[in-house]
Amino acid sequence: MRYASKTRALIAVLVAGFAVASCSGDKIVSAPRSNVPAASNLLEGTFGGTVDNTTQSLLGSLMTCQPLPYASDSKVIGPAGGVLNIGPHTLRIPAGALSEPVRISGEAPSDPTNSVRFAPDGLHFDRPAALTMSYSNCSIVVGLLPRIAYTNEQLQILEFIPSLPDLFARKVTGKLEHFSRYAVSW
Repeated sequence: MRYASKTRALIAVLVAGFAVASCSGDKIVSAPRSNVPAASNLLEGTFGGTVDNTTQSLLGSLMTCQPLPYASDSKVIGPAGGVLNIGPHTLRIPAGALSEPVRISGEAPSDPTNSVRFAPDGLHFDRPAALTMSYSNCSIVVGLLPRIAYTNEQLQILEFIPSLPDLFARKVTGKLEHFSRYAVSW
């Protein structure tokens, strides 16, 4: 019974954290660092901070999905902004996010996880870009809200990106300040 009570409390904290993170349009996840410290606070991961392996298992995991066909897109996008479509996923780069034209590419591997890898790796935006990822091919867990996670190449969650799900369209949108690999998670 004590475990069930703690689980309900954790779910309540996650839902509250999601609500706060979704409403705060000004607070964006910080760019990646070469030495990312482990999270010492359970709530830090809830609001988009870094997570360690123990916290990751408590706070979320990547969704299990039916593999989609491999997809990719590449465009030169400049100060006027632009859109990249990678299969069912969309990256919208707003005007003013880039100071000069950059060849941007994205690829979605055919995996049991919906993930997108962007290049050039580490590219930072002056204004956040919006990544919308589909999870229509993924298993749903009732009571958990989908979000976007920043991952390494082994698909280990490094940070959770403040995200806003569209439960009817089965898509989730998060704000990106930099490029790397991202995946749909709980």
